[in-house]
Amino acid sequence: MPAWVLTRRRAIGGRIRDARIDAQLSQVQLGERIGRDHKTIHRYETAQSVPTLVDLLLIADALDVPPAELLCY
Repeated sequence: MPAWVLTRRRAIGGRIRDARIDAQLSQVQLGERIGRDHKTIHRYETAQSVPTLVDLLLIADALDVPPAELLCY
């Protein structure tokens, strides 16, 4: 896997974390809102796992941010 892919995964995870913190939600609370375990949220935020498109849309909705905000800067 090219290095830029891991860099982008980390950036997306960081944006998810930042938006979650801005929304004043814990990983547990965000997980409950999207029907996922808090461990899954942790894996997304630390780039250990890649969220599916559906999960990205659910996360964006739960955090009240546009999906593009999680993907692009």
